[in-house]
Amino acid sequence: MATDRRTLLADSALDVLVDDGMRGLTHRAVDRKSALPPGTTSAYFRTRAALLSGLVNRLVELDQAELQATAEAFPALRTAEELVDGMVLLARQRLTGAGRRRSLARLSCTVESVRDPELRAILVPRENAGREAVRQFLAVQGVKDVESRTDTLLTCIDGLIFDALVHGTEVRRDALDGLVIAALR
Repeated sequence: MATDRRTLLADSALDVLVDDGMRGLTHRAVDRKSALPPGTTSAYFRTRAALLSGLVNRLVELDQAELQATAEAFPALRTAEELVDGMVLLARQRLTGAGRRRSLARLSCTVESVRDPELRAILVPRENAGREAVRQFLAVQGVKDVESRTDTLLTCIDGLIFDALVHGTEVRRDALDGLVIAALR
């Protein structure tokens, strides 16, 4: 039950962050959002730092699950077009519905992590199924310096997603095509 309640509170904290911003993220606001009695959030996440860490850990958990599902949809990338298809799917997931809300929360937490090493450690790019699929694809294509190219490609995709979030647009397929072509050079 405690795990379920911690998850509910972390999910509610994520919603508060997206709806009310970093300043609106308080224990009381999370109690209200989760419809639990006052003081519940502070019983599970004693400090604001603990609340932020719980939120970010939940965010990473949700992101990892999404990346795993996306990678499973494209089990063996053989062509650049298949890689771009996977990137289009990921961008769409990150820009719509619950994925959009997580993207907004992730950006807020990333900015906050500049001053908080504990949050930064949680948010640091980590190994995941999506990263591994890109790495393997580039290696099979004979790209030199696979690690650097993987990092650059994924960072550029994150930048396109950020730009689309800010401007309320979509990530254009031709932009993703261009990134993959550049990574293969």
